[in-house]
Amino acid sequence: MTGLDIAFAATGVITVGAALLAVTTRHLVHAALWLVLSLGGLAGCYLVLGAELVALVHVLVYVGAVVVLVIFALMLTRAPIGPRAEHSTSRLHRALAGVIAAGLAALLLAVLLPLAGEQAVAITDADSTSIAQQLFTTWVWPFELLSVLLLIALVAALAVARPGSRPAGGHR
Repeated sequence: MTGLDIAFAATGVITVGAALLAVTTRHLVHAALWLVLSLGGLAGCYLVLGAELVALVHVLVYVGAVVVLVIFALMLTRAPIGPRAEHSTSRLHRALAGVIAAGLAALLLAVLLPLAGEQAVAITDADSTSIAQQLFTTWVWPFELLSVLLLIALVAALAVARPGSRPAGGHR
């Protein structure tokens, strides 16, 4: 077992642990922060595997945009931070969800473990250069237009949600 294998296993364990905490916590803000750690751990897995461009795009798109958008939406809607009684489920529902999750995990392991011994696909520098060339030439303007559109949507949502933005007497 090499040092890269150990690093990959460590980042994988951190990623899975953070993902489990993200879906099991009852606090929305904590769930968003665990999601940040989980997505960051996945980017670390990409780095260990030698896919630096994929890791960078993953951090920029998911950690930098999606999670910030989720936290912004939580702040904008003034969602309750703590657990709420009307959102809790019974122990039977939680146990049933755990059984279904364990069954799904067993099914995925049964399908994926036989593939672990297969020959790995070699990715050359020419492949990553081709991806980078496409990303930064052909798709750069759609990517930039999408980022401007998201920025306009965030500013518009902030303007609509600001106190005093609507007249007191009725609709616009």
